[in-house]
Amino acid sequence: TLRKPISQSSMADWASKNLNMHTQGIFRRRISISNMLSWNGGSIKKPMLITSNRTIKKEACEMFKLVQSYMGDRQTRMDRNHVALVTVTKCWSMQGLRDELYIQLIRQTTDNMCYRSLAWGWELMAISLAFFSPSPKFQSYLEGYIYRHLDSDENIAQRIKELVDLKNKKITKSRKKRKQNTEDEGLPISTYAKYCYRKLQKVAITGGKKGLRKPTVEEITHARNAIVMPSLFGSSLEEIMLRQQDMYPGNKLPWVQTQLSQQVLALGGEQTEGIFRIPGDIDEVNALKLQVDQWRIPSSLSDPNIPASLLKLWYRELEEPVIPQQFYKECISNYENPDAAVAVVQLLPELNRLVLCYLIHFLQIFAQPSNVGRTKMDVNNLAMVMAPNCLRCQSDDPRVIFENTRKEMSFLRMLIVHLDTSFIKGLV
Repeated sequence: TLRKPISQSSMADWASKNLNMHTQGIFRRRISISNMLSWNGGSIKKPMLITSNRTIKKEACEMFKLVQSYMGDRQTRMDRNHVALVTVTKCWSMQGLRDELYIQLIRQTTDNMCYRSLAWGWELMAISLAFFSPSPKFQSYLEGYIYRHLDSDENIAQRIKELVDLKNKKITKSRKKRKQNTEDEGLPISTYAKYCYRKLQKVAITGGKKGLRKPTVEEITHARNAIVMPSLFGSSLEEIMLRQQDMYPGNKLPWVQTQLSQQVLALGGEQTEGIFRIPGDIDEVNALKLQVDQWRIPSSLSDPNIPASLLKLWYRELEEPVIPQQFYKECISNYENPDAAVAVVQLLPELNRLVLCYLIHFLQIFAQPSNVGRTKMDVNNLAMVMAPNCLRCQSDDPRVIFENTRKEMSFLRMLIVHLDTSFIKGLV
């Protein structure tokens, strides 16, 4: 569901308070907000947003050139992948540059007369959202901007035509004109906007790329491809099953779920102390995530904590939790009643029921006394680490969240102890 975005007047108010108003001409006249937020073919001499940080002031102007280079509005010797990598790495390393990049992209995708440039600007925004979120104070502004473009393709085409006609009236035919391109090249802008909107909602909650390793070209390529080919992470169960239909038509369960689960066991996870509690190396988890998204499991894995951490991430990032939201109240109402808890599972949609039963069957292996002695992860610990990945409390009240967390854990514990999952053996 899409939240109602902030109003145009609120966005204008935000801009008036936060934009670092530029000047032009020998009399240093201030540029209007609308011009500040419209496509610019030249360079900028100071940041778009107010800042007192000298490093940010310098880097912001250089980053504007990178944005123009990626969009094809400035010549560069670097290929676009490398331009994106340099841009994203700057912002990933320097938090103060992130809002600056997003406001620069908003500017360069507003009243842009070249459709290809416009599309590449939106593409860079989509790539950036895979690595870092805007600040909380800027999020609502960016969200409002993206929201206005969810169904804007006809309006954009009309606006480009109007701008081209207006410019043609102002300049003579003998003067060199920027190449005009009103033809649709590549994806509709609404496709980028819808992707960015969903990505923004998620990155604001989960945060961006974690770990110490800087972004890589492979991650840039993966982030771009995800616009048209959704990741196995963050999608819905239905989308994942649809995507694997060609490769694994007979599978009843998501390939990513079964493969990662089997990897944990193959590497001796059921005999590893602190499994699911001790996180795997985050950079190694990121590297495995890239490979899994290409339907590959590397043979070089040795630490079961890495696939275990990625498996938890997969459950946690599902677009809708394994136990859908409409069943949440029933779950926390029956957290002490084994029969009622098991009955809730039978009410779930078939795909959700199978995925949940596979998970519970998997956890039941770790809950066996012979394994608990080695892992130090009894049924209570297993329920504690896995419940947040299966159930999502929608309340913002800390007291409600705290109380429900206990009930979520107890509900999952009931399933691990009492749910009969024998039918799941051998199912893929």
